[in-house]
Amino acid sequence: MAIEESADELLPMFKALADESRLKIIGLLATRERSVDELATALRLKPPTVSHHLATLREIGLVSMRAEGTTHLHRFQPERLRELNRRLAPEKLAIPDAQGGDAWERKVLSDFTEQGRLKGIPVAETKRLVVLRWFARKFEPGRRYPELEVNAIIAEFINDYASVRRYLVDHHLMERAAGFYWRVDTAE
Repeated sequence: MAIEESADELLPMFKALADESRLKIIGLLATRERSVDELATALRLKPPTVSHHLATLREIGLVSMRAEGTTHLHRFQPERLRELNRRLAPEKLAIPDAQGGDAWERKVLSDFTEQGRLKGIPVAETKRLVVLRWFARKFEPGRRYPELEVNAIIAEFINDYASVRRYLVDHHLMERAAGFYWRVDTAE
């Protein structure tokens, strides 16, 4: 694919994701389907504003809509983000980056991933720590992330973002306060 074609295709996606309200909508829809009114209430926005944002997200394939009686329910389509991830970093499909990890860590990551997604959270503590350290490296040191952004980053790799988020804090790879999370320096 030519660079120009790729840029023409990706530019609308990046423009749509550059809006904070749209990111919040995706974060809310990542947990379950919601109506315009539910989203408007949660975000303290007017329904027409939410409808406008949803239309933009539908245009780029991140949100779908279905009717249930007179209510339209909107759903996040994570496949679109996975497709974007594959196009921008296809080498991530085989084995997630172990960033200098030893062969055993790479094997653990390989065993627990499929097509760039985590199949499950390891039960064995040592393997779980390998996966959690890999997740911790997805966050920039020194940067504070709102919970919705943490959820979106983790949801790119596994649907159970709440458990992973909790494990990251419990294992002291991330800290949290007042709705914000940040990576702990020992996450390297």
